Amino acid sequence: MSNYLRSSVIAGAAYAGVGTSPGWSALDLLAQASHKALTDAGLTLADVDGLCATTFFHFFPTLSAAEYLGITPSWSNSDTVGGSSFMSQLTQAALAIDAGLCNVALIAYGSNARSSRNVNGLIETPIHEQPYNPLVPVSGYALAAARYLHEFGATRADLAEVVLSSRAWAKLNPDAELRDAISADEITAAPMIASPLSRHDCCLVSDGGAAIVLTRADRAKDLRKKPIHVLGNASAHSHREIAQMPNLTQTAAHVSGPKAMQQAGVSHNDINLLQLYDAFSINPILFLEDLGFCKKGEGTALFKERKTYPGGDLPVNTNGGGLSFAHPGAYGLFALIEGIQQLRGESGQRQVPNANIALVHGNGGTLSHQATTILSTESH
Repeated sequence: MSNYLRSSVIAGAAYAGVGTSPGWSALDLLAQASHKALTDAGLTLADVDGLCATTFFHFFPTLSAAEYLGITPSWSNSDTVGGSSFMSQLTQAALAIDAGLCNVALIAYGSNARSSRNVNGLIETPIHEQPYNPLVPVSGYALAAARYLHEFGATRADLAEVVLSSRAWAKLNPDAELRDAISADEITAAPMIASPLSRHDCCLVSDGGAAIVLTRADRAKDLRKKPIHVLGNASAHSHREIAQMPNLTQTAAHVSGPKAMQQAGVSHNDINLLQLYDAFSINPILFLEDLGFCKKGEGTALFKERKTYPGGDLPVNTNGGGLSFAHPGAYGLFALIEGIQQLRGESGQRQVPNANIALVHGNGGTLSHQATTILSTESH
C-alpha cells in the first residue's frame, strides 16, 4: 500500500435528509450530515482543519461550506469531476494529512435537487453536442447503452435485471426511497426516457447530505467507531463529451480498477462487496466488466443469475444504489458511506456476512471520470 494512505483512517460517516427534505438548502443538508459524521467519529467542528466540500449548486463550494459551518480550515480542496469527485477528494485529503497540512479532514456534500426542482441547466452541455439538444446526461448514457445492447446482443430485459437487483437490496434498507416490489415487465413497459432507457433505468432525483471524516491513523485508538482503512484509491478519465469516448462499451474503470487493487494488494476473490455508481442501469454492467469481475459482454449474466442479490456471492449496491436508495445529484459519497457501514457491521437486514474488504467505484460526467476505492477493516 502506498505510504500516504497509511497515514489516515476513515473515522466517521453519515448521511442526512435523504429523499425529500423540503425547506432545507444544499448547505443545510451538508451541515446536517457533517455534524452526524463528526459525532459518529467522536469529534466536533472545532477539530476540523481540512475541508473538501461539494454541492449541486455552488461555484465555490468549499468556501461557502466553510463559512456556513463557521470554520477556517488550514487546508481545503474543491476537486470536482462529477459523481466520482469524492474519491478524488479522498486522495487529496489523505495526502494532506500525510503531509501534515491538516489532522482532521471533512469531505461533505449537499443537494436539495428534488425539493427545489432546480436542476435545469446545472449540467453544461458540451459545445459540440449543443446542436443536437441532448437531454444531459441521459442521452449520453442511452447512447452507451444502445451500443452495448447492439454489440453484445443484450436486451432491455437484461437492463431490467440490474434494477431488480437494486430493488432487492432496497427492500432491506429502511432509508431507501423505492422499496416496493417491481417486475421486469413493469420496468421494460415504463415510459421511455431516452431509448433504450426507461424511467426505471434512470436514477432517482433526491435531496440529501453526506459526509465522511478522515483523521490521522495514530488517533485510531481514540475513535468512537472502528476505523476503516483505505488500501487503494485510483482514478482515470478518458473524455469529456460522450462523442469523444474512445469506446462506448469500455470505461476508464479498466484503468482505475487494476491500479487501485494493485495498490491495495488485493485480488478479485478478496472483495466481499461492491458499491458501483448506478446513475443508469447500464453502469453496473460496464463497471463489473471493466473492473475485471467478468469478461466483456458477460456482466448481464451476473444479475440474471442473482449473484449480485442479497445472499449472492457478489453483492452489488447493498443499500439499493442510485436506482432505488437515493441519488441527490451526485452519488459517490453515499456509495462510500455504504461501504464503510457494511465494513463496520452497521447495515441491519442488508448486512453482508464477514465483510472485511469493499470495492467502491465512482463515476463522473458521462462515463467520463472513473475512480476506484478499496476499503478494509484492517491495514494491510
